[in-house]
Order: sequence, then C-alpha cells, then structure tokens
Amino acid sequence: MHEVSLGGTLTDYLTGKSIEETTYEEFRQALAKFLVEEKGYPKRNLKTKVPLIFKIDGEDTGRHIDLVASDDSGVPMVLIIFCAGDVGSFERETVSCARLFPGGPVPVAVASDSIGASILDTRTGDCVATGVRAIPTWEEALAIDARTPRPPLAEERRRKEERILHAYNGFLYGTCCSESCRIPPKRGK
Repeated sequence: MHEVSLGGTLTDYLTGKSIEETTYEEFRQALAKFLVEEKGYPKRNLKTKVPLIFKIDGEDTGRHIDLVASDDSGVPMVLIIFCAGDVGSFERETVSCARLFPGGPVPVAVASDSIGASILDTRTGDCVATGVRAIPTWEEALAIDARTPRPPLAEERRRKEERILHAYNGFLYGTCCSESCRIPPKRGK
C-alpha cells in the first residue's frame, strides 16, 4: 500500500497546523505523539516527512523520512521510517536512509508500523531491540548520540548505500498513486 490522500485534513500534532489526511498520516501522528508523551522527545526537536535526496546516475532522487529527531543544534539523532508490512523487511532500507541522511550518519534508525518496531544500530546495521516500547527515550537518544562516532561515509560506501536505497525505492517510481512515497528523479546539475 502506498500513501495516498484521503481527501481531508487533520491537525498536525507537532505544529498544530492543518495538514493533508493520508493513509499513513494517522500512524505518523501516533508515532510523534508517542515520542513526545511517552518517550520525552521535545516537539521542537521532531520533524516529519523530511526529504532525503541522493543521486543515482547523475539524477537527484529520494524519499521522505517519516520522523527525524534532532538535538538542540539540529544534528539528527533518531530517524524513523513508517512501514506498511513486515517491519523486518524494511530494516536494510531504514539503515541506508540513516547512513545517507544529511548531518548523519544518524546513530539510531527505526523501522516501525506503529505497533512493532526494529531499533537499528546504523553503524553495524544490527537490530538491537524490537517493539515500539524499545525506541530510546529522549535521554537515551542523547546518550547514544554522544557516544557514537559519526565518520562521514567514504564516497564508495555512499554510492553503495545510494544503490541499496534506490533498489528498495526504485519500484515505487511510476507505480505509486502519489508523490508522497518517493521523490521523483531530477536530472543532475
């Protein structure tokens, strides 16, 4: 299932603004509310539907990241991908997103369907915990971030991660019912 408009609007939990109601927005809103009310994340440190742009064969392409938690200086610490389907099948895609994200690699990557979750160590790609309750608290995320080195990806590693992410996302282009799932490619500059 792809994210499509339901023709209505709802109030965004984080900003209080009216936003388009989609098939995934209810889940994205529930995850944001959970992070704030149960895990202690400040609303101001969470962003939704953040574009991740990368290059394939000289063309800009990308996907949207459902939730990104950043520290007070704007450095991303936790990246969450909402998935419709088996959470485990989204783990590698989520790790690639975290490795390629600007300001990253983001130390903690989460694939979640809002009930289940895989909490992933971006450096190793390992699943370190499962279940939504295992998502780190704000304080835990700050501690993980403080002890995790962030060496930039070597160019060859970056190209490999871009190819991996493109393989996961590539099938969406031209088949999805809206552009909310995938950012369409643009010719290189």
